[in-house]
Amino acid sequence: MTSGCAKKETPSPESAVSQAPAKSAFDPSTAATLAGKVLFTGQAPAPKELSIKGNPECSVFHKEPLYSEELLVKDGAVQNVFVYVKEGLEGMNFPPPAAPVTIENKGCVYLPHVTGAQVGQPVIFLNEDPTLHNIHSFPKNSRPWNLGLPFQGMKQTKSFSAPEVMVPLKCDVHPWMTGYIGVLAHPYFAVSDENGKFEIKNLPPGDYVIEAWHEKLGAQTQKVHVEPRERKGVDFTF
Repeated sequence: MTSGCAKKETPSPESAVSQAPAKSAFDPSTAATLAGKVLFTGQAPAPKELSIKGNPECSVFHKEPLYSEELLVKDGAVQNVFVYVKEGLEGMNFPPPAAPVTIENKGCVYLPHVTGAQVGQPVIFLNEDPTLHNIHSFPKNSRPWNLGLPFQGMKQTKSFSAPEVMVPLKCDVHPWMTGYIGVLAHPYFAVSDENGKFEIKNLPPGDYVIEAWHEKLGAQTQKVHVEPRERKGVDFTF
């Protein structure tokens, strides 16, 4: 499969940050933590059932109805919110981890639905199903690609060349299969769990703008000041 024509990549100002000389490393003993919860007010919408009956290669995995992950609210808490440091780390350099991020095609869904990676970090796409899947990416700041995964156990590895929040992913074979990956020049991000909770560890003390992004609810930002060794609480309400 091909991804079509792609524009020549031009490094963004954010990607240039990742190549700049690093500031003096901060004392790890002063590292702080941001921890919080993403809340939903009002009546939560009913989960949206996905129509997969016309795809027996997928319906075989799901004896119960399969629901969309585009908006998951449980007891007033929102899952799959990407929370990250948007401002405050300028001029600092964070080499990408060698350990990969893995996104599985399993049961004809992407697992996880929302995740994050650093610029240059390997991202493995793994097909756990005995049927054809593909990963079609739609970045604006990196080169797009379309990976075929025709066999069970097959995997392909890619990386992103520039920061971007968020990069949409989809399977052209099974159109309900969608996902998002947040690409950053630093490791300070998290995704809210089924209880709406998130945690960002090992953050240098300082002043930051924190953003919470959700595919249906939009984005919110908060300014926070973090003291050395502080466990800072920060909640978002949509």
